[in-house]
Amino acid sequence: MPSGAHEMALAIEIHLPLTALTQNQPALTRLIERAAAGDSAAFEQIMIHSQQRVMALTWRILGNESDARDASQEVFLRVFKYLKRFKQDQDFFAWLYGITINVCRDIARKRQRHQAQFTSLTESAEAFAIPADQQDAEETTLRAQELSLVSRALAALSYKERVTIVLRDVEGLTTEEVARILKSSSTTVRSQISSGRKKIRVFCRQQMRRREQA
Repeated sequence: MPSGAHEMALAIEIHLPLTALTQNQPALTRLIERAAAGDSAAFEQIMIHSQQRVMALTWRILGNESDARDASQEVFLRVFKYLKRFKQDQDFFAWLYGITINVCRDIARKRQRHQAQFTSLTESAEAFAIPADQQDAEETTLRAQELSLVSRALAALSYKERVTIVLRDVEGLTTEEVARILKSSSTTVRSQISSGRKKIRVFCRQQMRRREQA
């Protein structure tokens, strides 16, 4: 029987594929410089190489496609507006994540959606980008069930806990990186991660017991 720990491990192992641009810092730096100077083609290239990552992050945090698409659009509007403020000694994707988190927070506060309105992240392959050719049908079905459980567990967390868990355990950032993005302390982030993981384990165990008793 899959445990809560197994469910969390599944979420941790799934990452969006890196593109050539994300791995080539000099090329990314040149694009940012050109985009900040008003080169629309350069900005479009930045969008192409980062929009899937932004969409996945907003979906994981906000829990539904509609809000995620609205958030992603707003993220790139803000990136375009504030790109001139970006400092070349910064990590671009950490900076991008910071903007994304702020946009998601604004949308969550504005709409105040009830947790029951969250839809399963497994409804879209883009949410976790699972390579379909790497699993047979049985394994794919199992993973879909596991991801559905993870998404519901995430939806049950407080907003701050969900953000820290997504950044740390799903996106794979370090605690220190998460703290910098959230402008928080490592101690606070560790506390939120610990609390979120505990709640996820409890949620998953409860759901598994209900399945057995059904």
